[in-house]
Amino acid sequence: MHTDFHRIKRLPPYVFAEVNAMKARLRATGEDIIDFGMGNPDLPTPPHIVEKLKEIAGDPKAHRYSASQGIKGLRKAFVNYYQRRFGVDLDINKEVCVTLGSKEGLANLASAITNPGDLILSPNPAYPIHPFGFIIADGAVRSLPCEPNNDFLVALERAVRMQTPKPVALVLNYPSNPTAMVADLDFYGQVVDFCRHHGIWILSDLAYAEIYFDIDPPPSILQIPGAKDIAIEFTSMSKTYNMPGWRVGFAAGNPILMNALIRIKSYLDYGAFTPIQVAAAAALNGPQDCVAEIREIYKERRDVLVEGLGQGQWHIPSPQASMFAWAPIPAQFKHLGALEFSKLLISEAKVAVAPGTGFGENGEGFVRIALVENKHRIRQAVRNIRTFMGNASTVLERAELRVAK
Repeated sequence: MHTDFHRIKRLPPYVFAEVNAMKARLRATGEDIIDFGMGNPDLPTPPHIVEKLKEIAGDPKAHRYSASQGIKGLRKAFVNYYQRRFGVDLDINKEVCVTLGSKEGLANLASAITNPGDLILSPNPAYPIHPFGFIIADGAVRSLPCEPNNDFLVALERAVRMQTPKPVALVLNYPSNPTAMVADLDFYGQVVDFCRHHGIWILSDLAYAEIYFDIDPPPSILQIPGAKDIAIEFTSMSKTYNMPGWRVGFAAGNPILMNALIRIKSYLDYGAFTPIQVAAAAALNGPQDCVAEIREIYKERRDVLVEGLGQGQWHIPSPQASMFAWAPIPAQFKHLGALEFSKLLISEAKVAVAPGTGFGENGEGFVRIALVENKHRIRQAVRNIRTFMGNASTVLERAELRVAK
């Protein structure tokens, strides 16, 4: 029987698996593990959105197949959102598609546009689907720096000049998962100009557009004149409205890429459950106080975490956006590497984080902390970690003994 599955062989071992397994084992023994590992929002979906779902789910007609591009009412709501938020006009039929979350949209578009061996450029570290969506589709990936500055632009120019054949697409993600970095319109403008000149598609992931702190709202790449000639952008309801399990996102932008995405989706799905789509439209069209409240909760959690750990001598840059802190491993533990430090943190401090290497080799030396526990639990985690760091020499000695055995 054939078991040599080519695409599966191209996927590396799942770095998060070891930490997840440790977490499960410890919880099975009754340990209280504070989980900052997965970016899985813990807050409830706003009640008016849930009520709309319940209302429409009561209609038997709503239980039939939906439409893979998304129902017109939801696409219209999204078009209105882009107009009021970014000042960007979209064609409801040619430039918008509802997706089953931004992750599904990115993966399906990668499958639609990638020929075997095509080269894709992606920042490193990155959310895994950004590079691996193309690797699964038999493409190849070259890494770029993740910070949206001149180093990125220089690396982009070098990648195009030195690579044969030239790259076919570039993936961007700002605000970034995992690094929480934010790009501005000047950066987007330079990238769009360069990629238009060289005929390179741009896929922008804007899933964290509404989770920002102490800064102006993050922009869309589609605000750049001419961006729609080469760019498509993915957004999501998951973080903005606490709807991760609902699996609703959007693609917006270039009609050629959009047609490719819509066509491949027509073979793969019939769209999200219609009541979910109607409820998502109610979220976009309805009162937005809930979005501001969600944003404020994440800001308060960020401040408790960053200030608390800073007092314990683990100094973490305060993220300006997203629901993550990208934390450099404390100096006394840095030699362990991201995975071993994460395992030590869960075994000794009972706190789970995501090792940076799960987001690419350039994530070594960092862990990602998701702000998905309430302030009380974050304070408890801070106390545990400060005790852990205060006993660093003893903790490291125990860890070395375990390795020796």
